[in-house]
Amino acid sequence: MEWTSAVRFGSTLVKRALLLTALLALIFVAVDLLPGDAAGAAAERGESAADTARRRAVLGLDRPVLERFWDWISGLPTGDLGTSARGVPVTELISGPFPNTLLLGGIALLLTAALALTLGCWAALRPGGAVDRVISGLATATLALPEFVVAVALAAILSLWAGWLPAVTLTDATGSPTDWSMLVLPVLALTVPQTGWNIRIVRAALADEAREPHVEAAVLDGLAPQRILFRHVLPGALPAVVTGLATSTGMLLGGAVVVETVFNYPGVGSVLASAVADRDAPLIAGVAALTGAVITLLLLAADLVRDALSGVRR
Repeated sequence: MEWTSAVRFGSTLVKRALLLTALLALIFVAVDLLPGDAAGAAAERGESAADTARRRAVLGLDRPVLERFWDWISGLPTGDLGTSARGVPVTELISGPFPNTLLLGGIALLLTAALALTLGCWAALRPGGAVDRVISGLATATLALPEFVVAVALAAILSLWAGWLPAVTLTDATGSPTDWSMLVLPVLALTVPQTGWNIRIVRAALADEAREPHVEAAVLDGLAPQRILFRHVLPGALPAVVTGLATSTGMLLGGAVVVETVFNYPGVGSVLASAVADRDAPLIAGVAALTGAVITLLLLAADLVRDALSGVRR
């Protein structure tokens, strides 16, 4: 059984690595198809066509795109993310902003998990009751809201109107936010849509588990609803809940790019925006590679946790 699990784990890892590689190759091709190139975007005013052509040759833009992609991805095993269009190592450009994005996404993920479990369990105590209907309705409404809409609404209500929280993030000498309060609005903007999504997952997982024979037997024995929920229903629903939270990681990191732009947060959002403007394929791919690696590791960790919980349940 352990050998089968190891083979399945290795197969999943290979599939996700291949998927990430295909995504990175697609990024290079998509950037190559955009109008203009990195050499033209980095050109200074009054620069001659010959100077731009020399820069194009230095950046390797005169070579086929797949050849450039191979040169770039072959450096990944050594941690080399290549050089940006402006001659700065990609690792240097994202070494500061990326931890800020991970901090933002990590706090939002923890808050999402706490709210989804709390509200989902509260709704499950009275299936079909008023609380269940209200929570399910709010969850459906919030999961349909894009992060950009939530961010603008929060900035308007809590910052511009109420004046409780800052709408713009200021940074210190290290590039980090100068005050914790500047994290509140970006975190909430990421948490609200994902909480709605995960409440639905928690509620559905609890409803499925409640139909199991051992749960029905506990109900017939006259046990208190709270005890049935936390002792008999929730443990069996946790594998599905963990999987849902792991899936939210990609949405949180993707939404962070938009939210960071709204609140001027010092994460990879601004780096990615400037990279797209500069047609900087190595920088865009570097951000995608790090983000994809984090998501892949969390998904693999979720698989291990799910297998462990399922084994305990059996």
